[in-house]
Amino acid sequence: MNHLEKLLGLLFALNLLAACNAGIENPVPKIKYTGPTMQSGNITTLYSDSARLKIKLNAKMQWQFENGDAEYPEGINLTFYDRNQQVSSTLRANYAKYDKQHDSYFARGNVVVNSIEKGETMKTEELHWNKVKRQIYTDKFVTVQTKTDIIQGNGLVSDDGFIHWKILNPTGSIIVEQPQ
Repeated sequence: MNHLEKLLGLLFALNLLAACNAGIENPVPKIKYTGPTMQSGNITTLYSDSARLKIKLNAKMQWQFENGDAEYPEGINLTFYDRNQQVSSTLRANYAKYDKQHDSYFARGNVVVNSIEKGETMKTEELHWNKVKRQIYTDKFVTVQTKTDIIQGNGLVSDDGFIHWKILNPTGSIIVEQPQ
């Protein structure tokens, strides 16, 4: 009987243990991973329309996310082409992020846009590019250097080719020549 009592006692203890653990939830919460799902280095991406090159994107590093967004933590270089396949403008920044839902880019850090056609350069710290509207804009301080002037101000709106642009709040003095 001694063995039978020990066996029954062990079964009773195991039953108690199982009953006590049944109500305990997992004390460690599940954490959903939101980081990049893919990392690529030294990338070149070409965007075309009707077999015509429109944009070339170069970056040292690209992080792809599950939702289709992308980040360029080491900077981005964009080259825009006109309908004759000639370079019309360029954009460079130290960091960029692509938002797939809005089909737009955000660039930050030493952002420089060059209009090859007009010979003008714009510099700012932040810039947004809406691909759908084909528009670039910022509310930050900007400097635009034309062939004859340097214009500064806060905020800028332009077409993505940087051909037709407008500084929203110009600062400093601007020389305007009178027509003859």
